[in-house]
Amino acid sequence: MLRAALSLLALPLAGAAEEPTQKPESPGEPPPGLELFRWQWHEVEAPYLVALWILVASLAKIVFHLSRKVTSLVPESCLLILLGLVLGGIVLAVAKKAEYQLEPGTFFLFLLPPIVLDSGYFMPSRLFFDNLGAILTYAVVGTLWNAFTTGAALWGLQQAGLVAPRVQAGLLDFLLFGSLISAVDPVAVLAVFEEVHVNETLFIIVFGESLLNDAVTVVLYKVCNSFVEMGSANVQATDYLKGVASLFVVSLGGAAVGLVFAFLLALTTRFTKRVRIIEPLLVFLLAYAAYLTAEMASLSAILAVTMCGLGCKKYVEANISHKSRTTVKYTMKTLASCAETVIFMLLGISAVDSSKWAWDSGLVLGTLIFILFFRALGVVLQTWVLNQFRLVPLDKIDQVVMSYGGLRGAVAFALVILLDRTKVPAKDYFVATTIVVVFFTVIVQGLTIKPLVKWLKVKRSEHHKPTLNQELHEHTFDHILAAVEDVVGHHGYHYWRDRWEQFDKKYLSQLLMRRSAYRIRDQIWDVYYRLNIRDAISFVDQGGHVLSSTGLTLPSMPSRNSVAETSVTNLLRRESGSGACLDLQVIDTVRSGRDREDAVMHHLLCGGLYKPRRRYKASCSRHFISEDAQERQDKEVFQQNMKRRLESFKSTKHNICFTKSKPRPRKTGRRKARLPSGTPLRSWRLTACGFEPPSVRIQLRGTPSWTVLRDLVTTEV
Repeated sequence: MLRAALSLLALPLAGAAEEPTQKPESPGEPPPGLELFRWQWHEVEAPYLVALWILVASLAKIVFHLSRKVTSLVPESCLLILLGLVLGGIVLAVAKKAEYQLEPGTFFLFLLPPIVLDSGYFMPSRLFFDNLGAILTYAVVGTLWNAFTTGAALWGLQQAGLVAPRVQAGLLDFLLFGSLISAVDPVAVLAVFEEVHVNETLFIIVFGESLLNDAVTVVLYKVCNSFVEMGSANVQATDYLKGVASLFVVSLGGAAVGLVFAFLLALTTRFTKRVRIIEPLLVFLLAYAAYLTAEMASLSAILAVTMCGLGCKKYVEANISHKSRTTVKYTMKTLASCAETVIFMLLGISAVDSSKWAWDSGLVLGTLIFILFFRALGVVLQTWVLNQFRLVPLDKIDQVVMSYGGLRGAVAFALVILLDRTKVPAKDYFVATTIVVVFFTVIVQGLTIKPLVKWLKVKRSEHHKPTLNQELHEHTFDHILAAVEDVVGHHGYHYWRDRWEQFDKKYLSQLLMRRSAYRIRDQIWDVYYRLNIRDAISFVDQGGHVLSSTGLTLPSMPSRNSVAETSVTNLLRRESGSGACLDLQVIDTVRSGRDREDAVMHHLLCGGLYKPRRRYKASCSRHFISEDAQERQDKEVFQQNMKRRLESFKSTKHNICFTKSKPRPRKTGRRKARLPSGTPLRSWRLTACGFEPPSVRIQLRGTPSWTVLRDLVTTEV
């Protein structure tokens, strides 16, 4: 454990392993007395330095974000690299040697998994699979194109005499270098593109390429490295066939490992209802186990943990509690942010050690020119082919951003450090070139990509949740397109997606979700829950006062007009011509003094006298988190409220009048509002947050269509 902690920041193991020397006691001397104070630095050196580096990185991020102008112009990754250069220079000046390097084992086993897990778990699955064809094309074909063209061009540059003769490298050596320098880095892409805020399609294509090209990079790197160790004269035709086959084994094997662990994780969380405390732990343990298993089997570990996160999120989120979901979210984000900060800072520190790299201007300049040129050429050619089949083609501006956004990062640096100097004599030159390429792409391209996006007027991402109306139309078009493909006999993308959803609903969801979680997924409950929570939050945010539709503005919600357009009731009104209005926020009322007094008293009684009818047994187990009483109360009130409202809908459908079927005592002191003649009147009470505002009445003019409501809310929203 101590050695693992030391390797986390590449600390020298020899220093940590030293034991404090003790003077041998002579037989005649008495034993030393009790020591009041003793300095034991060697026992806590490793964890203390790890905590200190993380603290320095966290404080640096706080300082960076104190000035909005700095962070708006300079990406955080650039600032962290510059900070690493400064700290590395200070350490070199004080210790007279470079320490705390970024070691490949530390990077691949400890720092990279949290970043990839966070990216895969929170990746928009619908957008990812919609663009899966383009992502695979850029990840596989594009990476092969960049690797072979860059390596061959550098070899041709050496043959032309533009590279110094001291760079002793052959064709296989340059192909090996091209395989590790051509892959787009997921850490660098995340760090830069999340601050640029390009549109979702452009981001998912570039980021998906950076994740999925790991399999191609791993295969090319291992194959070329094996060929270099064997020697070009000993390579046979069967070795080339094995190299091609290993591409499918590494990629498909890594994806299979991730899906297996995703299945195990979803199945395990189905039985954690009584042990909620370990749910976040299971998510991290099984996801990390997927990464280590793929790494152990020489498969694509990045692809394994990405598929694990993509495959398990839907079922895990349905099984675990709300508190566990919050814990998983913020813990995952924290670990990924810390790992990303440490990676960029150690990249800057590692560049200070000049004993590990050697400089050649021809090789450095040639590599920079070739990776930019062949990246742009490959994107243009592949996009031209993809646009022949895409419904929404990628325009020239998108191609420019994709070409310019091919960033390199710590993956390339870790791979070049792993090279054996005895087998690859030009390793030091490759290390120097890799450092320059990483710094150029992260700093120079990272600094200029934001102004480039603004200058080209690239469509930016819209940070808002889709409205109910948008989701309704989106799912409607999905069903229509699937039906059209089924009618014409063409089994396309929409057909197979519809078949997969049916298979998931019929088998996987019932197997991997507990029954209570599967029942909660009922669409009518989901729509009602979302609308009720929205009304309740807005009512509380306004201090308990109901405002008009023109005066209601909330920072956490869309405008009143957009909310009114997405309301189920307003959709019903347009469909059936009914005058029903179930939205609490669009009713204009004038609160009198008596109404305010009644509301205050209702709050007091509701908070002090109400108790849930359900009794819970006391539990003293430290593995069980008891449910909050207020949470149980709110849940019960919400269920009663939904039952009452749905029964009201049903009674309206069958034209049942409560006053005729079941006489109710008429309350005195209340005057009913008069309506135009011929209009039936039904007074409904709308509850929000578990209480009834005395002055709020929702009047129904006409009979709402139950068929329209059923067809609307049973659509997959």
